[in-house]
Amino acid sequence: MANQAEFFRALGTKVRQLRKKRGYSQEDMISFGFSARHWQQIEAGRPITVSTLLRICEVYETVMAKLVRGLDEGIYEKLDIVPQVRKKRRS
Repeated sequence: MANQAEFFRALGTKVRQLRKKRGYSQEDMISFGFSARHWQQIEAGRPITVSTLLRICEVYETVMAKLVRGLDEGIYEKLDIVPQVRKKRRS
């Protein structure tokens, strides 16, 4: 099972780094159609929709695969499932 909170936290960090690298403030994101509050929530690691992710990619002129690459490393928890083995019936 994936730890979604960890994924979105990492995504928020990456989005913030890209914004700062491009010299934008959170308020600048309003000109791209985001409210300042929504952008703050994205950077804080709140879950977002694929539609919002695509809008972010458009702002940064990048493909989604590049934006999310590596963000899922270490977020998968091992399930503690033990397979049941059926015993053969003797005839």
